[in-house]
This record gives sequence, structure tokens and C-alpha cells, in this order.
Amino acid sequence: MLARRAMGALFFSFFGTAWLLLWSQRAWQGPLLLDAVIAVLGLALSFHCLRLYRANKAGLDALADTPASRRTRRLFNLINAAQWLLILVGGNVLANVGLAAWVMPAAVAIIGLHFVPLARLFAYPPHYATGAALVLVALVLPLSAHAPDTPAVPLGAGLVLWASALWSVSYGAARPLASPV
Repeated sequence: MLARRAMGALFFSFFGTAWLLLWSQRAWQGPLLLDAVIAVLGLALSFHCLRLYRANKAGLDALADTPASRRTRRLFNLINAAQWLLILVGGNVLANVGLAAWVMPAAVAIIGLHFVPLARLFAYPPHYATGAALVLVALVLPLSAHAPDTPAVPLGAGLVLWASALWSVSYGAARPLASPV
């Protein structure tokens, strides 16, 4: 359903922008021009997603209170709560055992892994690609840079999320996939 994909893409664009702004801060100490370019591109992508959501919202509203949609919302909330709990606990454990530099890659990996159940829940296979790309960013970039706290991790995460948002609201939106709700 296009409205659901547009809403997901809106979240991707927001979190992608946040990761890219973090990259700007870590890599370049956040020059105002770079931050402004990232923010403007993030806002443009967000507005595009919001426009597509509003244009297709009626179909989503029609299904808003069905048993299947309630189940989907409940499972979505549980998956996201588990993700944030794992990030919080994992980050604290890593920090307390002297591996604080691995907190960001671990968070990106957890975020990537949470797309696996979401892909199934929403019957949206591109989430598998998003999840796999985020896990690769979390593992490959720190190892190839020989530094887990490399700014390449937030850069990679932000670009993956923006690419996923663009896919969802452009080519992917033109090719509707089967969706349970």
C-alpha cells in the first residue's frame, strides 16, 4: 500500500538525515553549509514522502480498524520496542566493557536486523535489502577503516536509509507489492 510505504519512507528520510548530520559532525565538525545541504535534501525528501502519503491516505484509512491492521500495528510496535531495548542494553554493555567505540556500529546492525521481521510483517521484500545493507555498513566499514568509530558508519547508514526512502516513493511506489494490510 502506497500510503504505508510513504509513511515508512518518511521515517527513513528523517532518520537518514539524522545519521548524515551525525556524519557531518564527526567527519567535518559540521560546517554550516554541509549541514544546510543535508537538512534541505532531507526536508525535500520528507515533503515528497508526505505528499505521497496524503495522496494515498484514504486507502489506508479504510483499513485502519480491521483485526489485521490492529495486529500489524501491535507487532510493529513490539518489533520497534525490542529494537530500542536492544540498542540501549547493547550500547550500555559495550560501553561498560570498554568497547564504547562499537556502540554506533552495533546500533546500526540492530536497526538493520529489525528490518527482517518488518519485511515479513509488511510483505515488503525491499526491507530485506535495507536491513542487509545496514548490517553490512555496521560490519564492513569499521573493519575496513580499522576503527569502529569511523564516521563512515553514520554516512553509510544515512545513505542506505535515503536510498530506501527514494526506492519506496519512486520506482518501488510505481510497482505495488502484495500487502496484507
